Amino acid sequence: MQKFKKLFYSQKVAPFVFVLPFILSLVIFWAYPLVSGIVMSFQDISFGSRTFVGVSHYVKLAHDKFFRTAVLNSVEYMALTLVLMIPIPLVLAVLLESRLTKARGVWKVIMYIPALTSVVISGMLFRMMFSESDGSQMNQLMTALGRMPIAWLKTKWTAWIALLLLCMWRWTGVNMLYFVSGLKAIDNSIYESADIDGANARQKFWYLTLPLIKPTTIYVITISVYAGLSMFLESFMLWNGNSSPKNIGLTIVGYLYKRGIEKNDLGYACAVGMVLMVIALAINVVQLIATGTFKREES
Repeated sequence: MQKFKKLFYSQKVAPFVFVLPFILSLVIFWAYPLVSGIVMSFQDISFGSRTFVGVSHYVKLAHDKFFRTAVLNSVEYMALTLVLMIPIPLVLAVLLESRLTKARGVWKVIMYIPALTSVVISGMLFRMMFSESDGSQMNQLMTALGRMPIAWLKTKWTAWIALLLLCMWRWTGVNMLYFVSGLKAIDNSIYESADIDGANARQKFWYLTLPLIKPTTIYVITISVYAGLSMFLESFMLWNGNSSPKNIGLTIVGYLYKRGIEKNDLGYACAVGMVLMVIALAINVVQLIATGTFKREES
């Protein structure tokens, strides 16, 4: 017992004891599911039996028109959310940190509250707001503007307005707080020097704020790429299920759910998941290279 206690309190062993929970969590909840998913993507799984089928699932995916639709929808959604969810929260963060803004804490709470709302509740609220009935909030607005009511969720461009507004309502405050944290890390003396040199607000934002907040921007882009590609529950709740008119709301994760859960084709669903992982990884690697994150610093 004494030897065990001495070993446990050893300075050489203690660091490994502290990192052991993280290592176990990584292995159990990330590494093992990842390896299992890769293996299952090469198998045909049904009622407890597994049959190795090679790359047949991936070959089938290449000719699956529903999967192509899901990929195009997910990539399009990701691109549109990047266009909206990077500049708008950044500008809001700059305005929030401005000396002219009062009650900053109150504004932060107001902007962050939607993120605390369940996706299920948010989706239901937006489904009712964008309902095709004359009494829905958006159709009441259209009537007030002298326009005819619209079946918002039955055509792609109007349905995606609802989907993107749902995304912005829930996540603008989160991204804004990321940028606020990045802005707080910038030394105020830099802006004071710029004031002495006669720089205006636009010049300070363009030549100081944007370059100095680059690490935060890269982080927000990275997580936004994955979030956009893996979107599912928002679409599921907006259309009250995994089926939408002409598959306008079908995403990669939605198609994975359809094949794996609804049709019990786990092997094919795992192949869909592996393709999603490769697409997300490829896009993020490209953007990290493009932003110079992988560039080796000169000595």
